[in-house]
Amino acid sequence: MTAGTTDTLSADGPSNRSSAEAASSKTTASSSGPSGGMAWLYVSPLVLVLVPFFIAPIFVVLVASFLEHDGFGGMLPHFTLANYAGVFSADLTWRLYLSTVKFAALTWAGTLVLGFWIAYFLVFHVRNQLLAIGLFLLCTVPFWTSNIIRMISWIPLLGKNGLVNSILLSTGVIHQPLEFLLFSDFAVVVAYVHQLTIFMIVPIFNAMSRIDKRTVEAALDAGASRLEIMRYIVVPLSKNGIALGSIFVLSIVMGDFFVVKVMSGGGSASIVSALFEDIAVLQYPPAAANAVILLIVVVTMIALILRTVDVRKEIAR
Repeated sequence: MTAGTTDTLSADGPSNRSSAEAASSKTTASSSGPSGGMAWLYVSPLVLVLVPFFIAPIFVVLVASFLEHDGFGGMLPHFTLANYAGVFSADLTWRLYLSTVKFAALTWAGTLVLGFWIAYFLVFHVRNQLLAIGLFLLCTVPFWTSNIIRMISWIPLLGKNGLVNSILLSTGVIHQPLEFLLFSDFAVVVAYVHQLTIFMIVPIFNAMSRIDKRTVEAALDAGASRLEIMRYIVVPLSKNGIALGSIFVLSIVMGDFFVVKVMSGGGSASIVSALFEDIAVLQYPPAAANAVILLIVVVTMIALILRTVDVRKEIAR
């Protein structure tokens, strides 16, 4: 009888163990993640912000871009593609897009060079971490003032009788003032770089600060040059920060017109300037179509950047 009981227990053992493992896996699965109701509760604050302040306005603009206008600020509920046809058929639109992309590219290049080397200096050449953080915070001091004040501060420096021209004239480097310094495309790029470099410094500094210094020291001990360390260690490990900074800079420049208007003296314009003019004359459907196209262009640029690196990994760290 003892042998029969033993045989029965041994025969039922695998099934009992499998049942216990299945129950345990269900318990683990139920406890590892929130239920459907709890998951919606967690994301509800984000939904409450995104729907009324982001998704709904974009939907309204998208709908308005397909409506007719009466020329007096009113919109007629008639579906039309004339707004998009007018945007794409105008030569001015293409010139303004090229001008906007030019400002964005030049600003991106300037902020990348300054932001990368400033972050590199703070991370790898300032040995005292407290001093590095202090110098990093010092970079934010100009942002304690208004954007308009920071932009206008360049006028006394770059003007025809400004400080730069005065120094160059007094030293004999030039014999007449350089007029391209102010109210030109050059002045627009300088103002943008001044305002947006911090948006490139912060993510690159954050990415570089995670690089293990022992890796660099090991590369130096192995005979690697500074250029090789920069090429094979620093730049690859800083790509996520560069991508984040590029998204910030490009999206801001593509959506701005005030800097272009002021610093170019009205001599240059951006696509947002045309959009602003349409709104000023109450041409809301054409302005909405222009806004939708601009949104698609910016989203495409961001998508191309996100394909090069895993920015989500950087944000999650």
